[in-house]
Amino acid sequence: MENLDRGVVAVRDSEGKVFVSWRQLGTEPEDLAFNVYRASSNGKAEKLNKQSIRTTTSFRDLTADTSHQYAYFVKTVVKGKEGTASKPFALKEGNQPYFSIPLQTPAGYAPNDGSVGDLDGDGEYEIVLHQAGKGRDNSQAGITDAPIFQAYKLDGTLLWTINLGKNIREGAHYTQFMVYDLDGDGRAEVAMKTADGTIDGKGNVIGDSTKDWRNERGYILAGPEYLTVFDGLTGAALSTTSFIPPRHPSELNPSTEQLKEVWGDGYGNRVDRFLAAIAYLDGKTPSLVMTRGYYTRSVLAAWNFRNGKLSHLWTFDSDDSSGKNRAYRGQGNHNLTVTDVDGDGKDEIIFGAMAIDDNGKGLYSTGLGHGDALHVSDLDPQRPGMEVFDIQERFDDAGASFRDARTGEIIWKKASVKAGEDGEGPGRGLALDIDPRYPGYECWVAGAGITGMFDAKGNKIADKTPACNMGIFWDGDVLSEILNGTTIDKWDYVNSKTQNLLQARQYNCLHNNGTKSNPVLSADILGDWREEVIYRTADAKELRIFTTSIPTQHRFYTLMHNPQYRLSIAWQNVAYNQPPHTSFFMGEGMNKPPKPNIVLIQPKQNNGVAIMKGSNK
Repeated sequence: MENLDRGVVAVRDSEGKVFVSWRQLGTEPEDLAFNVYRASSNGKAEKLNKQSIRTTTSFRDLTADTSHQYAYFVKTVVKGKEGTASKPFALKEGNQPYFSIPLQTPAGYAPNDGSVGDLDGDGEYEIVLHQAGKGRDNSQAGITDAPIFQAYKLDGTLLWTINLGKNIREGAHYTQFMVYDLDGDGRAEVAMKTADGTIDGKGNVIGDSTKDWRNERGYILAGPEYLTVFDGLTGAALSTTSFIPPRHPSELNPSTEQLKEVWGDGYGNRVDRFLAAIAYLDGKTPSLVMTRGYYTRSVLAAWNFRNGKLSHLWTFDSDDSSGKNRAYRGQGNHNLTVTDVDGDGKDEIIFGAMAIDDNGKGLYSTGLGHGDALHVSDLDPQRPGMEVFDIQERFDDAGASFRDARTGEIIWKKASVKAGEDGEGPGRGLALDIDPRYPGYECWVAGAGITGMFDAKGNKIADKTPACNMGIFWDGDVLSEILNGTTIDKWDYVNSKTQNLLQARQYNCLHNNGTKSNPVLSADILGDWREEVIYRTADAKELRIFTTSIPTQHRFYTLMHNPQYRLSIAWQNVAYNQPPHTSFFMGEGMNKPPKPNIVLIQPKQNNGVAIMKGSNK
């Protein structure tokens, strides 16, 4: 796991006081203490706390002058002895609950989904940003702009720009980008599907730049398809190989009839539905998983990136020639998740209504079919293991279902109204703990006649529900808040209504992807265990990172050191974005989070100079 720094962040709260928070690592002792320092512009540093802080990883500075600029840092305290100082965070001007990252957005483009990784090995996250121009859904004909990706440091330094070129179509279902340290060198790589004319961060072209494989309707159904791993620091292409699976098993340029035979239609809808993830398939080192199709045929291909080269690990194909995987056909969602469901220390891929084992074999298929939303965690802490809350668009007896994540056993389900035709099931589903009166996560959906909110046992507990897109840990308790568009709301479970905690639109921010209403990213990338949310500004010139200034009495290690949560951040950008979840129950009545079974990547040497800093232990 990546060796993060202290992640200090400071913002002014609604009263003008400064709220400072920082991260505790998953490998550090629970009783580790901290001191907080404030440095003035003259360089003089002052310790702010009288007693070492042991119960939280946050501090409210009541004495800071509102007219001054400060920098904050923390030091660990072990047996009364201070450790080295963390990297300081400079408090920004103004009274806003965010800080900005200036962008160099190409003309005609706007910031879309983002991801984070430590690209340069300094223990601080960088942001990889999808800059999206004119796009098309798979069901829509028309020419699109070329997808563009950029990497930024948190101070706004642009590290590189990658242009995928005219032979990669722009849209939510085409380009899934994985940001992760795939080879264990302490620096994250970036992996994407590429094609003729892709230009890497160094200006080098992949394939043949003279080729234009777009047909008269704007679809790209011919020409070579590649998978490329890029260097996270420079954007240089490190390894490129053929994408698995190809559009057709034997034809480079398949006909309409051949595509229809393999995927179910011949015009480019089902064949170009892509998902992606990172999984610890051996329990120790990360692998890249790239997928194609989910309405009909579904194919998952696993790859390792070691010593600068991609190597193919396994392929799962629902339509393989043996016929043994036919039960897995048509079971995928517009998203996926990854976690260890069977307790063997190795990850499985929860692919909609089915699961694939770490060895690339089918674990189970429920047969319930395709859906738009998926949530996996210890949703019901009164049951052993983890559960899955999933929705299906077509099945009248299981518009929403709650199942055992290991076996696929359906625990309860809710019928949708008028189901049986494509698109008539619910379009959203959410599982969060927002009501402390009922053990476990509450579940609800949007549409298809499934109304109200259900507890983890399937009992209806409310007639009204909040929005149904994403969740976030924002205030001081362990219940989730509702993240929808540019709004964070607290669910008032007594009166079945919401209380607003943040409205980012008042700070000139917009959400992405239309009715999907997601931010650029929501993740625990800074500060204590609560999550940050990143939005684009209306003029596309900035990203604004919002972080909570609400005090909390709870102290947990960074969620990014829970393996399932960290992998959730890697796949959050995929197709229809979903909120991340931990592998343990996090909510009212929770137990202490289990110590993560992780080893932090140690500093690497580059010509005698360390390229990754260790944590301040």
